[in-house]
Amino acid sequence: MKEGGKSELISWIQSVAIAFVIAIVIRQFLFTPVVVSGQSMQPTFENDNKIVISKVYKIDRFDMIVFHAPDSEDNFIKRVIGLPGDVVVMNNDKLYINGVEYEEDYVQENKAGIFEGQKLTQDFKVEVPEGYLYVLGDNRRNSTDSRIIGFIDEKSVIGSVKFRFYPFREMGIPK
Repeated sequence: MKEGGKSELISWIQSVAIAFVIAIVIRQFLFTPVVVSGQSMQPTFENDNKIVISKVYKIDRFDMIVFHAPDSEDNFIKRVIGLPGDVVVMNNDKLYINGVEYEEDYVQENKAGIFEGQKLTQDFKVEVPEGYLYVLGDNRRNSTDSRIIGFIDEKSVIGSVKFRFYPFREMGIPK
């Protein structure tokens, strides 16, 4: 091999190695792709939607997060409803956090599919302890969330949902 060809090959190998290291660092510490499994976040996410989560985040109320589920090998995706110290009340399908009523636009499609007089979400009242979150799925009638598994330790959060990249027709920042 000629000297010029050898240095060209070394240059390519170095470039590929650097790109590989950068990709690993980004995936390990900044962003990672996740495939949604199940129906608990319908209609916001469907089964097999592909999303990107950020591992650098500040969790706010109504953010969608991915976390290690307690007593399970699975990771769950849910919406944060209660932050540490919040008093969360659901009364007649109306959400109150610290005494303030919040509209939940993301559940309206599911609410439209139930019979008059039925509730989408059963009534409850909880106070979120320090270091924990209260999460609910958007598909309230078919979601294993804090109503069943309890509060979510903030340390179990893997990341916050930032972008949907599949299906392509729904690509973008989820609401």
